[in-house]
Amino acid sequence: MESNLGRIEDYNKTLPILELYRCVQSEGSRFGRPTIAVRTTGCTHRCYFGEGGWCDSWYTSIHPEKGTFNFNDIIKIYDENPHIKEMMLTGGSPTMHPKLVNELTHFAHERDILITIETEGSHFVPTDYPIGLISLSPKFGNSIPVLGAVTPQGAIVDQRMIDQHNKFRLNFHGIRQMIDFHTDYHYKPVWDGTDAGLEQIESFRVGLDIPKDKTYIMPAGDTRETLIEMYPLVFDMCAEKGYNMTGRDHIIAFDTKRGV
Repeated sequence: MESNLGRIEDYNKTLPILELYRCVQSEGSRFGRPTIAVRTTGCTHRCYFGEGGWCDSWYTSIHPEKGTFNFNDIIKIYDENPHIKEMMLTGGSPTMHPKLVNELTHFAHERDILITIETEGSHFVPTDYPIGLISLSPKFGNSIPVLGAVTPQGAIVDQRMIDQHNKFRLNFHGIRQMIDFHTDYHYKPVWDGTDAGLEQIESFRVGLDIPKDKTYIMPAGDTRETLIEMYPLVFDMCAEKGYNMTGRDHIIAFDTKRGV
């Protein structure tokens, strides 16, 4: 299929892919499904949740590392795991790499693979084949870095980092385009346990007319300990308000270990 949207021409060229591994989906509506995770590096956001910690993949965003994989590596891992028919494209911010995203839709179409793309919604990326599931995790006010905070590698948050974080935050138009263009979606916000945080989650949901049955609330936390502390709060709130709850079971299982 010819494309005007751009594709990967050299399958041996190193791409902005930092991690590539077999796992089980641990969040959202595809929870428990075997999948191949493709983690890109680079992000528009610099998420900091206070006591909930920094983004759990800060090495793709705040201190982005260089990619090490090429497209042939993706082909190889699926050849080695023919029973797996799902792909989770995560980051970082995968939509920063539109050619890669589009190429993956061709690969998935040829092999009958369901793609889930995890995104904060900063960019709408059209593709030749619609993405199976858009996992929307917009970042609210509780994600903004605090001036003077210390990053995981010891840098000090300055106004430039805060401005970078806010530049593409809550792109309603782009998110609406994603919902309308691609096959399916769910809304997967992080809740920090505060009333203000819940108000923002609900205001966004109502503003985009997202049904509650497509809403999966995640607890804030970047370690096993902080998540376990949050689980009862999210559990009770979801039961009271009628949301779905989703854990972050890769952190519960492996804590801060990468590539799982």
